[in-house]
Amino acid sequence: MAIGWITILLGLVGLFTTSILMGNLIQLKLIERLENKSSDISNKEVDREAWDIYVKPEVISWSPRITIYRNFLSVEECDHLIMIGKPQLNFSFVYDSKTLLPTRSKGRTSQGMFLSLRERNHSIIQTIETRISVFTQVPKQNGEPLQVLRYVKGEFYGPHHDYFSNQLERRIAGNRIATMIMYLNDVIEGGETYFPMAGKGECTCGRKNVKGMSVKPKRGDAVLFWNKGLNGKVDPKSLHEGCEVMDGVKWSATKWIRETKFSILGPI
Repeated sequence: MAIGWITILLGLVGLFTTSILMGNLIQLKLIERLENKSSDISNKEVDREAWDIYVKPEVISWSPRITIYRNFLSVEECDHLIMIGKPQLNFSFVYDSKTLLPTRSKGRTSQGMFLSLRERNHSIIQTIETRISVFTQVPKQNGEPLQVLRYVKGEFYGPHHDYFSNQLERRIAGNRIATMIMYLNDVIEGGETYFPMAGKGECTCGRKNVKGMSVKPKRGDAVLFWNKGLNGKVDPKSLHEGCEVMDGVKWSATKWIRETKFSILGPI
């Protein structure tokens, strides 16, 4: 009798143990499937939005913080931005720090335009905007509308900071914390983005040999620099300029990124 009860008890223990093992195996399979599914989704998101082209980051300076992204835009994306910009170009301006009104400046001689709300909603532009957000790790809504710029021979943008120096300029969405410049074509000579306070070497700006660092425009490449340091304060070393175009034409697109959500829609 005792042996019979022992046999039954052992059988129940074995069944219980087998159930636990089977449950663990099923759970592991479910976790594996979820992980695979998550991985698939992530890969699709990456393929569709941020890494559908092979982007190569290259940090060229830590103070100021500057990174070049090789192959950031595809040829089709570059051509699309030029196509949008070409028929809408107007004289570039700067904001007067006292009146906050746009004004012409002898230090900025290019022509440009800001993308309208309708143009910004295009799938190509949305893909670019998402890619910028992914690589800067800043929400899309913190960005100002993309600006497309054209510099012809002899045109330039003199030394300047992108951050705002007074409270009035910062009243909408805070200060500009970062700038991304995307090059839409190759420039034969000149047109570099020059950082005079970066590095200790020499580089070219137009046809001049100067101290600092410069980035030569190459179609599809982008340069990201931070107007604020890691301490949260504006970085005077982010001083930069668009060097004179000596031969050919320079097309670029600029994204200024604010501290908080940028609420002004711009042109419809």
